[in-house]
Amino acid sequence: MKIVILEPLAVSKDEILKAAEPILALGHEIIIAEEKLETVEEQIAFAKDADILLIANSPLQPELVEALDQLKLISVAFTGIDHLPLELCKERKITVCNAQGYATDATAELTLALILAALRSLEAYAEAAKAGAARPNLKANTLRGKTVGIVGTGAIGLRLAELVKAFDCKLIAYSRSEKEEAKALGIKYLPLEELLKEADIVSLHLPLTEASEGLISEAELDLMKESAILVNCARGALVDNAALARALNAGKIAAAAVDVLESEPPFPKDHPLLKAEHLTITPHVAFLTEESMLDRVQIVMKNIEAWLAGEPINVKL
Repeated sequence: MKIVILEPLAVSKDEILKAAEPILALGHEIIIAEEKLETVEEQIAFAKDADILLIANSPLQPELVEALDQLKLISVAFTGIDHLPLELCKERKITVCNAQGYATDATAELTLALILAALRSLEAYAEAAKAGAARPNLKANTLRGKTVGIVGTGAIGLRLAELVKAFDCKLIAYSRSEKEEAKALGIKYLPLEELLKEADIVSLHLPLTEASEGLISEAELDLMKESAILVNCARGALVDNAALARALNAGKIAAAAVDVLESEPPFPKDHPLLKAEHLTITPHVAFLTEESMLDRVQIVMKNIEAWLAGEPINVKL
């Protein structure tokens, strides 16, 4: 079978081929794009006759899927799959697998870093130091003893809970289903409205679905404490970011720290959140560490091996 890696995977070609050794040993062909293909026409030409497509987090255009008549499997080197034309994949009976768990530690750790950065006004302090200014009189708080509200208790949400537990934080959560492992960590489940009222820090860890899109909007922000911090390392569209910008500028909440907006970086320069007060932002890098990139290559190749053996794993569609 012809396996096409449609975009760079942030590791060397040698590392990719090393992970693919069991597949290559079976006689399958692997074609690797070492540079990003900018147009769908380039992608179609490159992926011609592909049986298996391996992608990361760049949007997969319906035109490409329609053009690949032999496509049977898409192995996604990412956790979310909302950047794929899922209805079309379903119609074509194309199996979709993801890299479940590859960035659990990386994302939870960056979430913790953003929480600490927001609490301690690190970005503003750094700017003052670089400018040679006197120590500014900025608000700074410790994490210890704060109430952390985790919205979504999947693997990343639970890993964050483990990390902040070391700071003697009170743990509360909102999720569609309650997990015993969460309760074992001391997490108390609450309705979303109650969580927003009670939490000092609200951290989002949900996939983007029709139900979760715009989950945090003006009404929800109004429920939060003026001293609260909102953190989003999940999906940008979980939040009405224009409403968040207004809330920050009006002092309705103390700060926000985000790794994601509605689109991938480079973020639009006129995005209202980029001009907001008390915002710490990173360009969608929560998943991006050397270790997580190596892990995801291993996972997506295992996905392909398992599918070829007739025992698919990490199946999302």
